[in-house]
Amino acid sequence: MQNLSRRGILTLGAALGLVAATDTPKAWAWSSANSIAGTDAVTDPWEVWDDDTDPLVASLLVNGQIPAVNEAFKSWIKNGDPLPSSLPPALATYIRRVNTLPSWADQAKLDRAAQFNKRMSMYLFLLYGLGSGIMSTVIPREARNVYWSEGGADMKARAAKTFTYGYDMNPADAFKSTGKFITTSTKTRLTHAAVRHLLPQSAAWRGVTDHPIPISNGDILITFHSLGTYVHRKLTEWRRYGLRISAAEEEAFLHMWQVALHLLGVRDEFIPATWAAAYEQSEYALTPLLAPTREGIDLADILLNLTSSVDLGITKGFQREFARYVLSDEIGNWLRLPRDLVSRGVIEVGWPTYVMFREGLSPVMPGTFGMFDRFVRGLAMLFLNNGTSSSHTPITIPTHNRPGS
Repeated sequence: MQNLSRRGILTLGAALGLVAATDTPKAWAWSSANSIAGTDAVTDPWEVWDDDTDPLVASLLVNGQIPAVNEAFKSWIKNGDPLPSSLPPALATYIRRVNTLPSWADQAKLDRAAQFNKRMSMYLFLLYGLGSGIMSTVIPREARNVYWSEGGADMKARAAKTFTYGYDMNPADAFKSTGKFITTSTKTRLTHAAVRHLLPQSAAWRGVTDHPIPISNGDILITFHSLGTYVHRKLTEWRRYGLRISAAEEEAFLHMWQVALHLLGVRDEFIPATWAAAYEQSEYALTPLLAPTREGIDLADILLNLTSSVDLGITKGFQREFARYVLSDEIGNWLRLPRDLVSRGVIEVGWPTYVMFREGLSPVMPGTFGMFDRFVRGLAMLFLNNGTSSSHTPITIPTHNRPGS
């Protein structure tokens, strides 16, 4: 296992507000009584994968059918699109069964989540892109899985596919027949199954992994907590600057993620029923495992350089200090992000006043408003332009690992 007592983990836990002080991570003890399944059992999600999907995709890979499937998927984009007639029968049968909302999905809540996403869009682009995106590089398993898989060799394309997933989740019709998110989730689920088959064949990946099979239900939960739970906590923190979020909106935002987890093949017994349950679960699934790796440091540098490649109206130093600000200096130090203390001072004073002015609580536009607005809007446009839709940046099932691995 990754060394979980490395220096600074307690400081990080306190900074993120996700874990109580402890010298060692807790063993998995989260009860499914707090899940949407409402049962009362303790099952280790790191030993659960996707029994419905893995054998099917492995067979398609062994038989050399994936390139034809990817070609057929180019015309299968919206949730209500007919399946391509050229798909292998077993795959078509599988998709008809899984490419649908769970029985417990609440469309009214999903509609409310879409309205919330629209209202919070500028903050969400910032937190997903500069917060969650960089946090993913200090999740050791995730960083190593990405680095040694096919996508790790072309991070711009890999990031664009990630943007596609996030972009397709946000529109008003995301979960309806005219939207794309259900289909995008199914393609992502198939991609995960392919990675589970391919990565164990990589000698380089086997040399650094702490588990013989990647992307378990536990790993997907980690990703959820680095996205949904992290963003919810930051938005909640920014209430002190005037951000307004109703209880109904919070519930809807969680429900959107609950459905998303189900669509990715996570068992309902692992999906938190409330935000309180999600925060509790994150103590097991995220915070104790955060740590730097060689692969993660490399990926963070690539991702930050991608955002630096477009005109955000700010310096690289400002950008990297903002990553530290929304995550922690501990993570910034792990990733060796250069310091820019002048920019940090501007951020710590300017960001609260920016939020207050945007939310209508301050009648006076702060002098730094234009800089923050260009920065946030620039990140939003990077998000939208690199992952405009599934048709522009298709999610394809990989057929190999990182070259040379």
